[in-house]
Amino acid sequence: MTVEATAPAHTGPDPGLADALRRAGVTDVDDSGLARALYSTDASLYRVLPLAVVRPRHPDEIMATLEVCRALGVPLTARGAGTSIAGNAVGPGVVFDTSRHLHRVHAVDAEARTAVVDPGVVQASLQAAARPYGLRFGPDPSTHNRCTIGGMIGNNACGSRALGYGRTSDNVVALDVVTGAGARLRLDDGPVGGDGVPAPLQALVDAHLATIRTELGRFGRQVSGYSLEHLLPERGRSLARTLVGSEGTLALTLGATVRLVPEPSARALVVLGYPSMADAADATPGLLPYRPTAVEGLDSRIIQRLRDVPAATVPELPRGEGWLIVEVTGDDPAEIADRVGKMVAGAGAVDALVVSDAAQAGAIWRIREDGAGLAARTSDGRAAHAGWEDAAVPVEQLGSYLRSFEALLTGHGLQGLPYGHFGDGCVHVRIDFPFAGGGTATYRSFITDAARLVASYGGSMSGEHGDGRARSELLPHMYSPAAITLFEQVKGVLDPDDLLNPGVLVRPAPFDADVRVAAVAPHRTQLALAYRHDGGDLSAAVHRCTGVGKCRADTTSTGGVMCPSYLATREEKDSTRGRARVLQEMLAPGGPVQDWRSPEVHEALDLCLSCKGCSRDCPTGVDMAAYKAEVLHQSYRRRLRPRSHYALGRLPFWSDLVARAPRLVNGLTRSRLGGTLARWGAGVDQRRSLPAFATRTFRQDWTPRVPDTRPPVALWVDSFTDHFAPAAAEATVAVLEAAGYRVEVPDDDTCCGLTWITTGQLDAARRILGHTVTTLAAYADAGTPIVGVEPSCTAVLRGESQELLDDGGTGGAAARVAAATRTLAELLTGTEGWEPPSLAGVEVVAQPHCHHHSVMGWSTDEELLRRAGATVTRVGGCCGLAGNWGVEKGHHDVSVAIAEQSLLPAVRAAGAGAVVLADGFSCRTQLDQLAGAPSEHLAQLLARHTR
Repeated sequence: MTVEATAPAHTGPDPGLADALRRAGVTDVDDSGLARALYSTDASLYRVLPLAVVRPRHPDEIMATLEVCRALGVPLTARGAGTSIAGNAVGPGVVFDTSRHLHRVHAVDAEARTAVVDPGVVQASLQAAARPYGLRFGPDPSTHNRCTIGGMIGNNACGSRALGYGRTSDNVVALDVVTGAGARLRLDDGPVGGDGVPAPLQALVDAHLATIRTELGRFGRQVSGYSLEHLLPERGRSLARTLVGSEGTLALTLGATVRLVPEPSARALVVLGYPSMADAADATPGLLPYRPTAVEGLDSRIIQRLRDVPAATVPELPRGEGWLIVEVTGDDPAEIADRVGKMVAGAGAVDALVVSDAAQAGAIWRIREDGAGLAARTSDGRAAHAGWEDAAVPVEQLGSYLRSFEALLTGHGLQGLPYGHFGDGCVHVRIDFPFAGGGTATYRSFITDAARLVASYGGSMSGEHGDGRARSELLPHMYSPAAITLFEQVKGVLDPDDLLNPGVLVRPAPFDADVRVAAVAPHRTQLALAYRHDGGDLSAAVHRCTGVGKCRADTTSTGGVMCPSYLATREEKDSTRGRARVLQEMLAPGGPVQDWRSPEVHEALDLCLSCKGCSRDCPTGVDMAAYKAEVLHQSYRRRLRPRSHYALGRLPFWSDLVARAPRLVNGLTRSRLGGTLARWGAGVDQRRSLPAFATRTFRQDWTPRVPDTRPPVALWVDSFTDHFAPAAAEATVAVLEAAGYRVEVPDDDTCCGLTWITTGQLDAARRILGHTVTTLAAYADAGTPIVGVEPSCTAVLRGESQELLDDGGTGGAAARVAAATRTLAELLTGTEGWEPPSLAGVEVVAQPHCHHHSVMGWSTDEELLRRAGATVTRVGGCCGLAGNWGVEKGHHDVSVAIAEQSLLPAVRAAGAGAVVLADGFSCRTQLDQLAGAPSEHLAQLLARHTR
């Protein structure tokens, strides 16, 4: 049954609202088009433009915001990290974001095993605060490195280890909340906490004991609806636990005291392989007596998606088409080993792998954590969507349910990639609903049938993400009319004016309304890039971002790059997700962002470094560098550009001219007046030093080798290397010749056009790159490998060349050149009989270039260094210079802040004799200017140790 939402319709900003909020003492209020675009959606299907965004600095500002909204009749929606998959964190009035300012862990009580936290604390930050005491917060969703405790309270988050530690509701000790009626309650987990249960609410419970006892709290993952079972006398009458999972529809969290548990001293990870996912599900109940902390299900289609990700590393898994990832914990390694052995013996698996290496275990867990992103594409590359995301059934029913569910998908002509928390009977899936062109009929038909199916197995529409806009309408399939009426009455007691998150749980919005993908038409015409993996559709490309928010997490400790500017500013607009949202709004009808030249678009993209980190680290394959290039191309085509575009954006052209008199130019740029004028003319920040041009380019000194019997290799010397760092090319020649190759250098002066690409001068870039590809194709067609020196330029040949030249896929010249192009490490490690020179005793601090990490992958370089005997510290993140970006006026401070994230601390911490390895010219320049640290290219390191 479709029920129309009763929330008032708000379509545009209301200046009076923002003024009223500021007068009430709310300091961070933003009703700009940019803010409304950024917060128009979360990780769900839904797009609802708010009137204003509030980022409270103190709980009192949440109270003040509520009072203003009550006075004006404006809806209010709470938001943490915006990773809600059900549409719990979007609303038509005020959206308030706790993650920006309210993120303190106030206290950790090791004796009581509790922590007092703000609602915006990221779960991983709480873990870090508890770790020194040997404690942890039990529930850990896959988004643990960006989701907030307030958000976890909102939808009763569970995560992989809920099997061992329980749900969020099982780990809340006390809540400080304000109800929709404006009453502040301080609630503990006892029978009479703080102000206690309001009398009208208790009267409702007492009048409906039979309904609550028979319909609610039937199994652990029954998250849908209100958890009124906690108000039963035999359950302790805990209003605090009842409010957990109410999705911000009854009260707003101002603070929380949460329970901590001891961190086990030993863990074991076992991967069990089965013929299918359903077979793995059948085996799950038999594993539970061994007291696992987690039992996760994984499908072979997820693994295939990972294999399709460029430069991704796929960890070893046992034979099978469906797997269970089982974690067993304890304090006695021998006892754990005994449990694991017995469990494996009785698991009925076709193959098993007991993982002892921590790095391998981490890689396997990362597959599971990236599931929501990896599942966003089907096996044939179509976009897959949330909507039926986390249904749960009693674990004994899981195998049968999965078989029925797969049959339901087939019957509707749909595909999905299932995975999930099998130990709890919870299944996640993304499905390729045909939303293109505005259609939601198939979506409504399938979801309705799926709701009937899960109800027939005694299950829950939601097992951990909450109902939100995606499933609230479906609750009558699961609950009786008496229970639905009771939910409405509870809402009436705590939020009588229906201001808190309207359209969710009670009087729900239709689940097929406001679907953002369905509202957007394809955009395939007059584009500069091919968008080969998205059917030539820019709209499909930017909607790759599903909002899972991995770009808000700091993954630099594991070698991640995305998103360097967000880590420096912590502003949503500077995250990959924020930028994608603004571009989605640009293409959407009726919103505040109008076109390519909208100020909201350029403000969101200004601090994008074009590092391409998202193209590798984002599990959905967003490539913001490409989208930014397209935006700049469309915005400035046949128009006046910023000065930096003419100077830095055409640097190879100017470098060729400078090569005629490099000493004269260097002298001018090093003088005070000349340098000042040069920086002004180029749009460079005056605090930056200008790098010196080489007095002799590599090509000027290159002597062609006499043909002989050695296998040829084409050394492609880019403009940066040729004009600024010829020593890197000379070292590359020495290493290649020592490895037994005859080096050839193309006669034509070729360029990848990277600076034109990053500044959006794509017509010129296409001409320049086309010439280069034509030149290099002769080598590729002759079977001669092509080796690049500068990683960013090599990455253009491996990636952007096909997007720009659109040569028809695998058969064109760009594709053939891409297939023939290697990094130095890739060529050497693939050379039969080659052994690296000894680097025993050498400490290497390596800063992989962002494009190297993102397009080619840096694992081959790392393996080469370790094979040579070096001790390697791989620095995550970006150097912060990123070609022209970091030197441009307006970017200096953020550039430095990015360098301070990982690179500069790693260099300072390195030993006195450590080698700082940086293949990228930008990285070496940043190190020289900010740290005065000498650094070198891999070729230079190898050449120095080659006898």
